[in-house]
Amino acid sequence: MTDVDSGAAMSPDDDFEALLAESFISQEQLEGRVVHGTVVAIENDNVVIDVGLKTEGRISIREFGKAGEEIAVGDAIEVFLERIENALGEAVISREKARREEAWNHLEVAYDKAEQVDGSIVGRVKGGFTVDLSGAVAFLPGSQVDIRPIRDITPLMGIPQPFKILKMDRRRGNIVVSRRAVLEVTLAVQRTELVSNLAEGQVLEGVVKNITDYGAFVDLGGIDGLLHVTDMAWRRINHPSEALTIGETVKVQVIRVNAETQRISLGMKQLLEDPWEGIKAKYPLSSKFNGRVTNITDYGAFVELEPGVEGLVHVSEMSWTKKNIHPGKIVSTSQQVEVMVLDVDPERRRVSLGLKQCMENPWEEFIAAHPVGSEVEGEVKNITEFGLFVGLAFELDGMVHMSDIDWDAAGEEAMKAFSKGDTVKAKVLDIDITKERISLGIKQMSGDPFSEADKMKRGNVVTCTVAAILDRGIEVTVGDGLRGFIRRADLSRDRSEQKPERFAVGDKLDAQITSIEKNTRRLALSIKAREIKEEKEAVQQYGSSDSGASLGDILGPAMGRARELADADDDDDDNAEPDYGDTQVEAVVEAEEEAPKVDAEAEVEAEPAPEAEAAPEVEAEAEAPEEEAEAEAEPEAEAPEAEEKKED
Repeated sequence: MTDVDSGAAMSPDDDFEALLAESFISQEQLEGRVVHGTVVAIENDNVVIDVGLKTEGRISIREFGKAGEEIAVGDAIEVFLERIENALGEAVISREKARREEAWNHLEVAYDKAEQVDGSIVGRVKGGFTVDLSGAVAFLPGSQVDIRPIRDITPLMGIPQPFKILKMDRRRGNIVVSRRAVLEVTLAVQRTELVSNLAEGQVLEGVVKNITDYGAFVDLGGIDGLLHVTDMAWRRINHPSEALTIGETVKVQVIRVNAETQRISLGMKQLLEDPWEGIKAKYPLSSKFNGRVTNITDYGAFVELEPGVEGLVHVSEMSWTKKNIHPGKIVSTSQQVEVMVLDVDPERRRVSLGLKQCMENPWEEFIAAHPVGSEVEGEVKNITEFGLFVGLAFELDGMVHMSDIDWDAAGEEAMKAFSKGDTVKAKVLDIDITKERISLGIKQMSGDPFSEADKMKRGNVVTCTVAAILDRGIEVTVGDGLRGFIRRADLSRDRSEQKPERFAVGDKLDAQITSIEKNTRRLALSIKAREIKEEKEAVQQYGSSDSGASLGDILGPAMGRARELADADDDDDDNAEPDYGDTQVEAVVEAEEEAPKVDAEAEVEAEPAPEAEAAPEVEAEAEAPEEEAEAEAEPEAEAPEAEEKKED
């Protein structure tokens, strides 16, 4: 049998089976797809739709109501076929899923072409909102609702508006859309067009769209401009909400336009009269005005003289007496104060004011009560490294510099004698109102003991009082506390007597001034120089080595004169002092010792005896400031010894 014969010989049962199998395959492929149907009846709340395949299905009429569709018998409609037959023998269909599938197909095309799609915000979820895109439900994040955050989204609910698809995943049924992206594109077009038509100085009307801490954004009809808080009014505004409210229509002037960044700066105060015009005429220097404290800072307080005009009262101009204090402890915000105009700068728009100038000046009162040279008394308020601060009358402070505490002691040593709270007396040395300084002196309360040194001269013999015994000499006082010092080598002409311990504190002695040291405020004294000076005076008075007088010629008249003075002293009833004092008598005695010097020197010079070596020793002992005098005197003092050795 051939193939043709076999094919022709197929039975009708085989053909029916093949057709039936093909029919079942096509029906299974239709499930899960959108199919065309016809409305055959509307029964109560259900719509009966014939989807072919000799099968009908039912859909709740509410699915059509949600979408706003009107349905009637005979209308052709697309539905989603979930199952061909259920337990009741009816097809399971859905109009809502059909619309969703249709929407997904349309959204995929729009997403691929980056086109906008229409939708409506229908609900709120965590982190954003739900949007109905013609049956497909999408997610709208909160940050993508508008260009700027919106507090109330109610006016946007249910209103059809364009969206841009940012992301979609059909398998997961996830769609993310953005309204902000659409607005940015629209705004960019509008902004470019509006910016090109704007010019500085142009006056426009706008609506306050948003208020921040630094200003307000004004909608100029598709583009926003910034109205900074400093450009709202000439007066001080702490927060923009004090002058504006959201939704308010305002008239503004264009201050600046940046074409590149498309930023617009607006101003309101520029439309008002500038209160700084003619400011110097309105507020002349040294004039007084009443104002209100508007702001307090660390460096001063701002006082409003009129709306738009404020002046600064620097902290240094607030009080005559209170220094280094915060302005908030002197004035308070909103306080009415009287101030004086100190300076006006129209270009920089600054006015300098003074608060203390409207009060009594305690410095003038202090000068009237305590002029320079007067004595004051006060409490030590503070001790610094350079002096003492003393509290005085009228709440003022005076300073005693460390150099004005004591005449003799060093500044740092003198300050150790004082502590806070001590009451001191001082003399007013100087008052500087400009710098607000009062200079005081404690040592000036007593006379300067060194002033007596101006009356003294080098070479004068003065009476001293031993004040202290030291290894290197003795400290003495002259007159009213003038200090002096006698070195060990100057305590006596005789080396054996050059011992500080042979003196006692309180002893009186005479010494010659060898130098006046003004830097150290001390006198340099010498007993040795005084002895040499007295010896010279005796030699000059009673004779000299050059005259050739003998010892008897010198001592005879001297002794006779001494006897006459003694007799006259005994006969005098009134015990009157002789014309020659003890010093002169001592000079006579010294003259007796010195008389042989003339011959002794000659003999020593004539013979190179060993005794002649004494002269250099004495000469070496001689010290300043009377080196020459001592050099002459010492060899003469050694002459008697040389003579005695020769006689031996």
